[in-house]
Amino acid sequence: MAAPEESVVHGSTARPQDLPSVDQLLRLAVPGALLAEHGHTLVVKEARALLEGLRARAVAGKLAAADVQPDALGAALASRIQARLAPRMKAVLNLTGTVIHTNLGRALLADAALQRLLAVMTSPNNLEYDLATGSRGDRDSLVEELLCTITGAEAATVVNNNAAAVLLTIAALAREREVIVSRGELVEIGGAFRMPDVMASAGARMVEVGTTNRTHPQDYERAINERTALVMKVHTSNYAVQGFTAGVDEATLAGIAHARGVPLATDLGSGSLIDLAHYGLPREPLPQEMLAAGCDVVTFSGDKLLGGPQAGLIVGSKEAVGRIRKFPMKRALRMSKLPLAALEATLSLYLRPERLAQDLPTLRLLTRPADAIREMAEALKAPVQAAVSPRFTVEVVPLLGQIGSGSLPVERLPSAGLALAPAGTSKKGIGTALDALATALRGLPLPVIGRIAEDRLLLDLRCLEDSATFTGQLDTLRERLL
Repeated sequence: MAAPEESVVHGSTARPQDLPSVDQLLRLAVPGALLAEHGHTLVVKEARALLEGLRARAVAGKLAAADVQPDALGAALASRIQARLAPRMKAVLNLTGTVIHTNLGRALLADAALQRLLAVMTSPNNLEYDLATGSRGDRDSLVEELLCTITGAEAATVVNNNAAAVLLTIAALAREREVIVSRGELVEIGGAFRMPDVMASAGARMVEVGTTNRTHPQDYERAINERTALVMKVHTSNYAVQGFTAGVDEATLAGIAHARGVPLATDLGSGSLIDLAHYGLPREPLPQEMLAAGCDVVTFSGDKLLGGPQAGLIVGSKEAVGRIRKFPMKRALRMSKLPLAALEATLSLYLRPERLAQDLPTLRLLTRPADAIREMAEALKAPVQAAVSPRFTVEVVPLLGQIGSGSLPVERLPSAGLALAPAGTSKKGIGTALDALATALRGLPLPVIGRIAEDRLLLDLRCLEDSATFTGQLDTLRERLL
């Protein structure tokens, strides 16, 4: 066939023979520049894939003649390479109203954590090196003192997430023995993480006591025997049991367990290290309170209310934590250097509690005044309306958000935002119109994630601190909706 610059196509569609070879394609100006920038392997692979796709379209009679012109081929190849190299994990704008959103990465890292990451990741570091003695160190030592100072624990260790912390605790303290837990605390959280399955995976035998809604001290007292290795309390996550209920608090349960020589572990899940009530927020139990009540082990997350990276934190007595740290499974579940660096920096912020609401993004977002959020919504109404007209109307509305990630599941955060509703659309077509709008928002360079409810797409602005990141994309949104 003729060279690409001389190719002749017939009619409005191109034939397979009108396509260049890979070598011919690579001799064009744009592919040549791509070779210089990206190297031979990637460019050739994408060129071959591009031509295969175009050939299939040509065979089907669906390839336009314009698509085989040199400029079009070069642009198509450049686009494929750009898409191949584009990151799969992207920053998004969380306008769902859920602050600590599991699907959107949970807690945001503080600036101090980001700076620490950059400082230690671009050079060798003392991850497992004792600078004082020049000998091998223990990575737990990077955060153990901080955790003990903040919580009052005798000892602490960390693993890669809280599910791992719970699994490791049970395996280390109760393998091949019995663990007592209230029937009302047999929780299942995201990813089918179910307490009965965790018990089995850890090699322990679970002993249920009480009923779904009521468990009493005598239920535990009757269940403890010579085979009992651990009493466990699990704070419910993602739901709440209300009404005719009863449970046993940690102080009472610790007395029962310790009288029989059995340790008590409690899983807090969300793991707030400060009393949220001081900030006008609903209260969550604190690890320090659980330890003071007599718990031998307390487990909680690093990337929820604590506001740090994904981590499972284990604090408690020297004896219990020592056994956990020495258990073989610990090495398989240990934290890597990146989250450890971020966790240390995040925990250090708690040494300055007066600055937390300023320095910790999670707390800053949770404590944003609803009035300030509404002012932002009022300012955004007109530019958003201009971008989505005439297909949608925009209204400023009060909203109720939530903390997220299982924290205080029935509590709501007063907020405000924008409600976008289809204009001139039949009831039957509302869902289709809203899905199209949500898709257009997710397709922006900085994807915007809202929520659909009551025949409207709601954009809760609690987590939008810089409105320019949103308004700067409105022209693109307008084009996508045309």
